[in-house]
Order: sequence, then structure tokens, then C-alpha cells
Amino acid sequence: MPTSAPPVCLTDFVAAASALSDRHAQLADCVEAIAPLMLRLVEQAHTFLEPAHFQSSPIGYSRNLIYNAPDESLSLYSIVWLPGQWTPVHDHGSWGVVGVVEGVLEERNYVRLTPERGADAGIELARGGVILLGKGAVTSFVPNPDHIHVTGVPAERPRAVSLHLYGRTMSSFNIYDVAARTRRRIEVAHNES
Repeated sequence: MPTSAPPVCLTDFVAAASALSDRHAQLADCVEAIAPLMLRLVEQAHTFLEPAHFQSSPIGYSRNLIYNAPDESLSLYSIVWLPGQWTPVHDHGSWGVVGVVEGVLEERNYVRLTPERGADAGIELARGGVILLGKGAVTSFVPNPDHIHVTGVPAERPRAVSLHLYGRTMSSFNIYDVAARTRRRIEVAHNES
């Protein structure tokens, strides 16, 4: 059975995001340029999100792949967060732009107090601020300085669904053990749609 072409808004978003990523050497300029595109994409999510993009699991949050560039320079996921589901403390090693389609996504930030960014041990982190991202909200991040955080939905809130665009195929990231003052790289899985 042939697959249908992606909706125009998704195709246009991917093309524009790719062009902007190529055009902006400074990552902060890149995410600043792409953020308004994500805002429009979130507004049009009902036109391209399919049932497969809403897959969830009682075990943990679900990453549902929507788009992965052939050269692995961009990837777009819908992430479904059931009540009480959280990421580990992590960073991405990439720039990213996130938009919320449904619910309220909570981000708890950390600040690295130790200067050596390449070290995997002796990492001192301090809790930073909290950001609540409601439906329609867009946020962004760049890898330097590290964007270290934990993201999820408290048990008392309903499900959240968010779109995550990254400047690479997001198949791995660093997770942090705050008490042990360490980090390690892990592979992360996703659902194919």
C-alpha cells in the first residue's frame, strides 16, 4: 500500500527549518529563526499528527518519530507524556525547538557549577528554575552552554503531547546522576510511524 505524501504544513516546516539551520552558523540565531515556524506547526498539528504519533506507554514517556532527515541533520518527534512520566536529568548535545500541542509540559533546569564541560565525573549541578509550557508554547535551547534539565508531567496533571525538533537525529543523549556527580551517554529508542 503506498504511503501518502506528508501534509503541506509539515513538508514546508521541514524545508524551512532545514534551510534556516544551514543558513545560521550561530545556534542561538538558528533556534530564534525556527521558533516562529514551530509556533505555526503546533497550531496546525491536527492536520498532520496521526494516531501513531500519539503512542504512549505506561512504562515511560514515548518518543514517536515524525521526520528524520536522510543526512541525520534534523529530526522531529512527537513526545507523549502520561501523568507522572519524566526524563532523567539530561542534555541533548544539539540545538532544539519544542512546541506543546496538548497539556502542560514542565521543565526543571540545572546549572553546571563545574567549568570542565568535557568531563564525565566531578560534575556539580545546582537546581535552576522551572518552566511550565502550556498548549501553544514554544521553547528552544542550544548545546553550549549545556542545557541540562528534566522534563515531564507531574502525576496530578493530565497527559501532555509536544513536538521536538533537533539539529541531529536524537538517538542518544547524556544523562546525569546528580548525587554521584557523573554523566554518561545513553542510546534512546523511539517509535516509528
